[in-house]
Amino acid sequence: MNRVVRGSDGRLWNVRSSLEWSNPIAGDDFEHDVNGGAGPAILMFGVLAVLILTFVLWTPEGVYIPIWLILLLIVAVLFFPVRWLMHRPWTIIAETPGDEDEHQPERWVGVQRGFFNTRQETAKIARQIELYAEPDMNGSLQPTE
Repeated sequence: MNRVVRGSDGRLWNVRSSLEWSNPIAGDDFEHDVNGGAGPAILMFGVLAVLILTFVLWTPEGVYIPIWLILLLIVAVLFFPVRWLMHRPWTIIAETPGDEDEHQPERWVGVQRGFFNTRQETAKIARQIELYAEPDMNGSLQPTE
């Protein structure tokens, strides 16, 4: 997501967000960021695949399998990967090159979890810049040097 916003002071801000494939460790989230790795997820996916294959292979030849059952199995297989993808952290960056006269370049950075939360926060940040010429100091973005 990338958005260009004109602040109330006339500066152009670039507000963008990008998906993070690894978890950035923040001070507040450190205790909750410890996990067992990918091993348990791979094991559960393997067990689910074996159960579905067993179900399909042991079905007698004359049995009719309704389409809703096949769709239900597909949803069951895709639920956790899609959920994992939708709750990944996103880095939001708002920056301006400044201008020659009175404003210095600024860069504000923050992390937001979830696709929909990120879209909502990006729109909120853009509106804040339009009204007050910079992101909210008490919001999810913090200035960097």
